Amino acid sequence: MRTIIAAIIISVCSLCCIAQPAERVKSIFPADVKVFGNINYAHDTSHFHLLDIYLPPQASKPLPLVVWIHGGAWMVNDKYADMSYMRQTVKGFINSGYALASIDYRYSTTAKFPAQIQDCNQAIQFLYDNAVKFHIDRNHIALIGFSAGGHLASLLGLSNNSNVPSFYHNGKKPSFKVRTVLDFYGPADLVSFSMGTDTSENNNRSSISVLLGEMGLLRPDLAKAASPVTYIDKNDPPFFIVQGEKDQSVPWTQSQLLHSWLQLAGVPATITIVPGAPHYGPMFDADYIREKLFDHLRKYL
Repeated sequence: MRTIIAAIIISVCSLCCIAQPAERVKSIFPADVKVFGNINYAHDTSHFHLLDIYLPPQASKPLPLVVWIHGGAWMVNDKYADMSYMRQTVKGFINSGYALASIDYRYSTTAKFPAQIQDCNQAIQFLYDNAVKFHIDRNHIALIGFSAGGHLASLLGLSNNSNVPSFYHNGKKPSFKVRTVLDFYGPADLVSFSMGTDTSENNNRSSISVLLGEMGLLRPDLAKAASPVTYIDKNDPPFFIVQGEKDQSVPWTQSQLLHSWLQLAGVPATITIVPGAPHYGPMFDADYIREKLFDHLRKYL
């Protein structure tokens, strides 16, 4: 009986009631935004398996969905990360009539790859399955990710039309389709990244080793399996790529390499190298980037 009661409690909590945005991001959103907070998408008790959904006020018809995947070297931060320096872009999603979902996933210090991409797939499948409840148009899903989140968004978007059982928590291919990916300075080729010699990149190469459980140079097979570029084919969704010229964590060549491979495969893709920009920050929320981003969404989502 206790087991049944516990299961019911978890099920109810996983379809959490309307809440207010967390204080750290509350000021970013319109005051009357509709929020479904801390929903457990895996029907368990893990704090890594939570997501938030933000809807425009008075949302009634199904809305195209943008899924926010946070950065943090696969080992820190949470579903509120990156919003503070992308304030106008976040507001733009709501004001333009999009639903926004921000997801958590397991850290690499807790579970090695492919746990992170399994969680992302499971979270989006949950949103797809519960689209009616949350006023989501499940046939119009976009991904946006930053740094490690950009890697996961790209990896999920590019593997979405493949069958990679290890990327799914139950080995079953998800039902949803990704319409487009917005990739902000995500690592694209972990094999070439592992071969870098610039000492400024050592910390990020170390985080890749933690993610994989081995150094990429020693296990290029693992690095290749975790690399977005591995899964590129002509049927992939369009990409919108943004990278900082002075990024010392993820070299701009990673984004350029992704863009080049997409072009060779015939996949629509644009790349913006932000002059003088570091790894992250408000320079990526500039008006001209935001205008390009929403033009891209209007075209492909």
